[in-house]
Amino acid sequence: MMTSTLLNNRYKVLSILGGGGFGETFLAEDTQMPSGKRCVIKQLKPISNNSQMYELVQQRFQQEAAILEELGDRCDQIPRLYAYFSENGQFYLVQEYIQGQTLTQKVQQYGLMTENAVKEILLNLLPVLDFIHSQRMVHRDIKPDNIILRNSDSKPVLIDFGAVKVTMQTEVLGSPGNASKSIVIGTPGFMPGEQSIGKPLFSSDLYSLGLTAIYLLTGRMPQNLTFDAPTGEILWRHFAGNINSSFADVLDKAIKKSPRDRYFNSKEMLAAIQNPQTPLVIPPTVPPTPPVISKPTVISAPTPQPVAVNTPLPPTVASPPVPPSPQPSTVINQNSVPLVIPPKHVIPWWQQGLMIGGCLGLTVIGGWWFWQQQNISDRQTPLVTSETITASPTAQPSNNLSSETTTPTSKAVSEIKPTPINTSNTGNSDTTTDSQKVSNSQTTPSTNNSKYTGTSAVSTSLSQTAAQDLIQQWLQAKKVMFAPPYNTEIAAQLTTGQQYESAAGKDGSINSLKEDGHYYKYGVQKIDNVDEFSVKDNQATIQVKVTEERTLFDRNGNIIPKESDYKTRTVRYNLESIDGTWKISDSKIISN
Repeated sequence: MMTSTLLNNRYKVLSILGGGGFGETFLAEDTQMPSGKRCVIKQLKPISNNSQMYELVQQRFQQEAAILEELGDRCDQIPRLYAYFSENGQFYLVQEYIQGQTLTQKVQQYGLMTENAVKEILLNLLPVLDFIHSQRMVHRDIKPDNIILRNSDSKPVLIDFGAVKVTMQTEVLGSPGNASKSIVIGTPGFMPGEQSIGKPLFSSDLYSLGLTAIYLLTGRMPQNLTFDAPTGEILWRHFAGNINSSFADVLDKAIKKSPRDRYFNSKEMLAAIQNPQTPLVIPPTVPPTPPVISKPTVISAPTPQPVAVNTPLPPTVASPPVPPSPQPSTVINQNSVPLVIPPKHVIPWWQQGLMIGGCLGLTVIGGWWFWQQQNISDRQTPLVTSETITASPTAQPSNNLSSETTTPTSKAVSEIKPTPINTSNTGNSDTTTDSQKVSNSQTTPSTNNSKYTGTSAVSTSLSQTAAQDLIQQWLQAKKVMFAPPYNTEIAAQLTTGQQYESAAGKDGSINSLKEDGHYYKYGVQKIDNVDEFSVKDNQATIQVKVTEERTLFDRNGNIIPKESDYKTRTVRYNLESIDGTWKISDSKIISN
């Protein structure tokens, strides 16, 4: 095809990016856009010229294109699908043009990658794979050439899905007498055995991803690695230099020959990278050095004549040497601990009774004195309970970071996480749900004796765990703040200052969404790890990595792609203690 070709009377081909048995890929320019927006066009050639087969291929092509559109709209690490069309018996996909370098180009230009760089790529790609697999799809062709590091943010973008290629290889109508043929899609070396016979699994993608990581560490394609003859497993560590054994173990498990020996899904592999398992060191079973008791030890009433009872040690345990005691006359093995008892100076029974009685008396007197002091303290200090704490927002000015709550079309939200929280409607409804009562009890002084059931700790100190719990509550609360019932009371409970204004203020996200009739729906919400934490007096800062899947809908239930994504973000939260209750005062997205 000449580069001057105009496809679909709209897309001007600028250059050829690649080609293969399924067709060619072009860099094109959209002539119907004022900016002349660049895009990637994939030409796909069906292998059959049969008219009935062509109709079936066309139908399946439309179905696969619809899936690619949804994947690209919901995940910004998958190219968006702009259009699809057929022309002159061939099919075309018009996709987003990702500016960057493939992993192959990176290695060829800069050399091998470090372990940390490879980990970062995997940590960013595994949530994408988890999302793809949740849609019941297998990529089928993960390799260094199909992963682009985007110039704008260095995030890895997954390209060239194999599902549409399968459609192009449709050969059978399914009528009686026609036997189905296995369709093999993938790159030799990067695909496992089950995929090579047309039976890909979710773990097949993890196998390909593991070999991609090994290529980044060693610079060797799978065909250039060695294999263990008895087991058929791939041997690669000796090509990689100094690699942490726990990370190498993760890759080894991902590329196991049998699917049952690999990670079950992307989440499992992601957890293994984030929380490496340290080998359990079991100490030797030799018992510790037995103590030698040189002071008088009372076991029973004294005997007239001490008798030596020698119990031999087990033959398999070598006991360490024990310093000799002066003239021991009795050695008794009791619970495997030798007790050496001198023959003289045994305390008479009446002296033992006096000693025990004295100890008991001191214990009773001490306990009575402590109880008296506690009662005096209680009478002098008024009891302060969390029931008297109101949750009204404290709109204190903040000179800190810009808020993590941003606005879409009108105004939107930008970050979140899980922990059960009130989901009641706080509008002017005549009915009041149980969860609404809980919310109200946390924001108004109680007139009865019920205890405060909120999760905010009333304390001037703050632990990292408590700070993380607060962030989790805030993330989970987005489900009822940025969607009906557009709950502002929860924002008052959890935030203050700039964070409250950005979320529930007059021009905040909640009111903006409510006025426009827009709302968010959230899927995955999890704190991956805590990067930083510090606290001083009534101020604290915590920086966390948050993975979140969010979708913004308009009043008609249509998805707004610009504000819908599946991302891992680094967010810094500033916290402040207000009347003994810690709240979020400000937040900022550090990396998006």
